[in-house]
Amino acid sequence: MSTAAPDLWHHYGRTRAATDQRVPDAFHWTWSQDCGPGPDILGDLAGRCVGDLGAGAARHAAYLAVRHRAAQVIAVDASPAQHAMATSLFGHLAPRLRIVHCDVVDHLRAATGTYDVLYSVFGAIDFVPPGELLPAAAAALRPGGQLVFSTLAHYLDGAPAQSDVQCAEIPAKTPDGQASTMPRWVLQEQVWTKALREAGFTTISTQELLAPCPGPRTARTLLVQARTTGFCCTE
Repeated sequence: MSTAAPDLWHHYGRTRAATDQRVPDAFHWTWSQDCGPGPDILGDLAGRCVGDLGAGAARHAAYLAVRHRAAQVIAVDASPAQHAMATSLFGHLAPRLRIVHCDVVDHLRAATGTYDVLYSVFGAIDFVPPGELLPAAAAALRPGGQLVFSTLAHYLDGAPAQSDVQCAEIPAKTPDGQASTMPRWVLQEQVWTKALREAGFTTISTQELLAPCPGPRTARTLLVQARTTGFCCTE
């Protein structure tokens, strides 16, 4: 008899959720979450369907739903704990914000041609095999839709990003506090670009965002934008 895998995101964000239940007043792509570009790089979201891949507590999604007036923001996460936390914090924002508990790849495969914009802020893009996630994302976008994501430009210990599509095992904890690991993809810029092209994206741009100052959350961020072929039917 098989049992479900432990939820390795059970503890993530729990301390903050106990004290900070507001819709954020800013949206950042950087690892430090205190500087750099904002949500404007997503374009005009009015009337658009937007998906947050690996939304966690859905703070970024709540910001977009409240402050950028998308037709709908769909926050997707596979973790039961993160889904419950997001629902508790921001469930009142429905129907503009829809919080979905589902494997991200399964969700995208069932949503062909649904989205105008998909994004990930150190979310599912980092933790799901690119060969599965990127083609599913391309198929879920409408013609001319875009995927935007921020990811680590290097490992947190300073080691360089991978020169091929391979993951490293990073520390994690089970709900009962036992030590475990989970895969994370930290890839060089050209590796992401190649993987995106193979998945069906045609217009791809990248930029590296430097950490503003030394500190415990210091890391460079790779910000990636990619579009599918064609023109969005809502334009």
